[in-house]
Amino acid sequence: MVPPARERIVVAMSGGVDSSLAAARLVDAGHEVVGVTLHLWDYPGDERASGGHGRCCAPEDQYDARRVADALGFPHFTFDRRSLFARTVVDPFTRAYLDGETPSPCTACNRGVKLAELFAIADRLGAARVATGHYARVVRDESGTPRLAMGADRDKDQSYFLYATPRPWLERLVFPLGESTKAQVRAEAVARRLPGAGKGESQELCFVGAGPNAYADFVASRAPDRVRPGRILDESGRVVGEHDGVHRFTVGQRKGLGIALGRPAFVTRIDAAAGTVHVGGDEELRRDSASLDDLVLAEGVVLPTRARVRVRYRHEGADATVDAAGTRAARVVFDVPVRAVTPGQIAVLYDGDRVIGGGRVTREALP
Repeated sequence: MVPPARERIVVAMSGGVDSSLAAARLVDAGHEVVGVTLHLWDYPGDERASGGHGRCCAPEDQYDARRVADALGFPHFTFDRRSLFARTVVDPFTRAYLDGETPSPCTACNRGVKLAELFAIADRLGAARVATGHYARVVRDESGTPRLAMGADRDKDQSYFLYATPRPWLERLVFPLGESTKAQVRAEAVARRLPGAGKGESQELCFVGAGPNAYADFVASRAPDRVRPGRILDESGRVVGEHDGVHRFTVGQRKGLGIALGRPAFVTRIDAAAGTVHVGGDEELRRDSASLDDLVLAEGVVLPTRARVRVRYRHEGADATVDAAGTRAARVVFDVPVRAVTPGQIAVLYDGDRVIGGGRVTREALP
């Protein structure tokens, strides 16, 4: 939703179609727009040219964003945040995989880098609000309190990645695309002839890239001294294969295991300390509960509570009871067992279409 009264608004610009149209809509509404691109990552060699990476991190993106700003007639600035990004997102990502977890770097980036830096920059520039091209909404409850809510396009909804957004930020956040579908956004950008309107979608992590072994190779390149081979064990503890490192596996994985059991086999558990990867059938993947740490709750939410819990971005959600389990920790008990509850992933809690909290899935209580 676009604010009706004229304000100075900092717009996060990635050079892609979503942020470009978000900025265009704010210009149309008469706001004083200031475009900001955060330079977060550099790519070696010709990986950008070959299309091996997604967008939003590299120097090329700032040029695309500036073209849009010039076309729409507002200033644009680029800020170097590469060190912060490496420290806050990339290094924890690497450690998590080596520890047998599957991290959610986009949630960490939005929380600790993008939004945090955008609000700091907005304050320096005297901007009342910050806008992004996320498919999410900010709605008001009966008391007027702002609540993060799902975008109208459920296939593109990105509220999951923004679950930890605190109230002071929600008071100032603007999502100009929140009520639109991706198809509508693309068509409008093309009709307006915005630079970059024909760009494709980013499918992979912006700093890792594409390919079947991209994640594992990236982790190994950043911490080669921690990579070690180990054993693959079945449900009975029998050795059924060998592996080159636990960072090459994630709970629920079926392809690329390098074993043949004569039946479908999935990764059910990863023991990084022992260097073992455990495999089993689909039933061994299902969990009745999950433990969360680093818990964030929306203002006014009290535990225990009922919620629809999404245990990963593409999960449709499962009904559950969520109860406190210590300081900034919770226990989630699902009504029906959930498949592939994965340590390191983020579980986000919903009440209808509103986000009421979230936390990181831990190894606790997982066999």
